[in-house]
Amino acid sequence: MATNVGTIDRILRAVLGLVLLYLAFFSGLPALEAGALKWIAAILGVVMLVTSAVRICPIYAIFGLKTCRS
Repeated sequence: MATNVGTIDRILRAVLGLVLLYLAFFSGLPALEAGALKWIAAILGVVMLVTSAVRICPIYAIFGLKTCRS
């Protein structure tokens, strides 16, 4: 697969991933204390961090989107 995530997109994904993981595990919010919402936020956080690290977004590939210069 070709790289399709640009620098600004990577930064935003990494920040969003870290925020979601923080909210899921360390925030203490009552809405996230229940099981399902907490794990959804955690999974989305991990996905955001992984797509940021590898610079490939499968959803972008499906729709033919690209935020990088190449």
